[in-house]
Amino acid sequence: MEGVHKHYCILLVLLVIIVGAFPFCSSQTTRRFQFNVEWKKMTRLCTTKQLLTVNGQYPGPTIAVHEGDNVEIKVKNRIAQNTTLHWHGIRQLRTGWADGPAYITQCPVRGGQSYTYKFTVTDQRGTLLWHAHYAWQRASVYGALIIYPRMPYPFSAPIQAEMPIIFGEWWNVNPDEVEKIMMLTGAGPDSSSAYTINGLPGPLYPCSNKDTFIQTVEYGKTYMLRIINAALADELFFAVAKHTLTVVEVDAVYTKPFKTTSIMIAPGQTTTVLVTANQVPDSTGMFVMAARPYLTSVFPFNNSTTIGFLKYKNARSQKGKPPVDLSSLQFHNLPAIEDTAFATKFSDKIKSLASPQYPCNVPKTIKKRVIIAISLNLQDCPAKKTCSGFRGKSFFASMNNQSFVRPSISILESYYKNLTVSSFSSDFPEKPPNAFDYTGGDPLTQNMNTEFGTKLTVVPYGTNIEIVLQDTSFLNLENHPIHVHGHNFFIVGTGFGNFNEAKDPKRYNLVDPPERNTMAVPSGGWAAIRIKADNPGVWFIHCHLEQHTSWGLATGFIVQNGQGPSQSMLPPPQDLPSC
Repeated sequence: MEGVHKHYCILLVLLVIIVGAFPFCSSQTTRRFQFNVEWKKMTRLCTTKQLLTVNGQYPGPTIAVHEGDNVEIKVKNRIAQNTTLHWHGIRQLRTGWADGPAYITQCPVRGGQSYTYKFTVTDQRGTLLWHAHYAWQRASVYGALIIYPRMPYPFSAPIQAEMPIIFGEWWNVNPDEVEKIMMLTGAGPDSSSAYTINGLPGPLYPCSNKDTFIQTVEYGKTYMLRIINAALADELFFAVAKHTLTVVEVDAVYTKPFKTTSIMIAPGQTTTVLVTANQVPDSTGMFVMAARPYLTSVFPFNNSTTIGFLKYKNARSQKGKPPVDLSSLQFHNLPAIEDTAFATKFSDKIKSLASPQYPCNVPKTIKKRVIIAISLNLQDCPAKKTCSGFRGKSFFASMNNQSFVRPSISILESYYKNLTVSSFSSDFPEKPPNAFDYTGGDPLTQNMNTEFGTKLTVVPYGTNIEIVLQDTSFLNLENHPIHVHGHNFFIVGTGFGNFNEAKDPKRYNLVDPPERNTMAVPSGGWAAIRIKADNPGVWFIHCHLEQHTSWGLATGFIVQNGQGPSQSMLPPPQDLPSC
């Protein structure tokens, strides 16, 4: 049989060489991982604290699988608090029980208990991430999720090595306490203490010379950087001094390659780039890799920069140490923190590859259009309570003036079992309750109070749905990274100002729009995304700025079962946690 299998693979390889492809001949594999959620003592920025980790690692372990694999990740909760994990960007076809957001698709994993997330990686390849999806545990519980493809990469440059570059934030305080105080007082949250590259702040922060990411490269070689933004609160610019980046993939979807001096990457997004070590190093042998925030908010933020280094091999420099004179560093290519023009130009360059092997299956027609106004809100302070937000009120956030409230039981379980005491309603408003100048109004007078509830949208299996995400000027115009669970989507149009339902759809890109799972909605603008709702289950839609999700900037949609088992949800696993 082994000889027959080899003979078959040889014939298949010869066949697809004729048509220009090269498949990976292998039987389906089950890859198993053990994740222990546990406290680990860590020191950064002169501060030693108990940090929430997976397997004692910060960032957590990299999950590396192959396209088509079955994946089983047994999560053991070794802390007293609840937890869940989310496999960000995995479509979870029929396996919504493994998606992870607390009280949406599962009840949390309690202290001392375990839950095994099981799913199959179907028709996906590239760079994703995994992270905690309970409270603000994502601050330190995250890692890379890499899916190796069946076929060779659709670009010709030989890759010397691949390296994850994960941006995060270090908090000298407990981030969960930051969220609790924020929700209790109604005030805005404190900022993180530092940005990090692969868990390391870099020498621009106190006590951090030794906590600096340094990657050795060889002159003339090309490297793949799998860039991930796992930060809680900030979109980030990233650049490598004097080097050009070639973007080849976003959110585990191949793109038409294009060159850029830097990138903008929002929380939850991934961007894979190629960089060739083709510059002449100075006496240090080092080139700065730098990330700093893209600012669109009036709220206090962490205005700092994390840096690492590309170190050219065999250069005459101190062994593995960053340059001593940090004042001489020059951040070549790195945009200014308020450079919306660059962020817009960069996003506009991203196009789907749209090749015969990797077609762009954007829905050309739609059955339903939902327009969602994304708002920050000032809520009147309840009687006999003191609120510390602006003008003595509380900060909240909403979609179509609905501030999302997580129920006390899992929405997916409630829906699947058709429980009489439901944890949600299916009447999410499909348009803003009042039409107004969304991006040009007075930020402190229009429609500030919100309503609270758990309202979702329900669509039949296979529905082509368009969602227009409209930023508003409440409190301030702001870029919002919106993540859709369970589905990829196509960004068919973007613009500044107010979406015009009569005019704007006429200029949509229905040929090669970018396909993503997280969309950075332009500050003071809108984005139209199209989804083919072909994955039955309950799927969360929320802002990936963590404080905005805590304030209620979220909703969700239910995709009903289609016809037959292949279009229906699988039953819940036996070890599904209970509330």
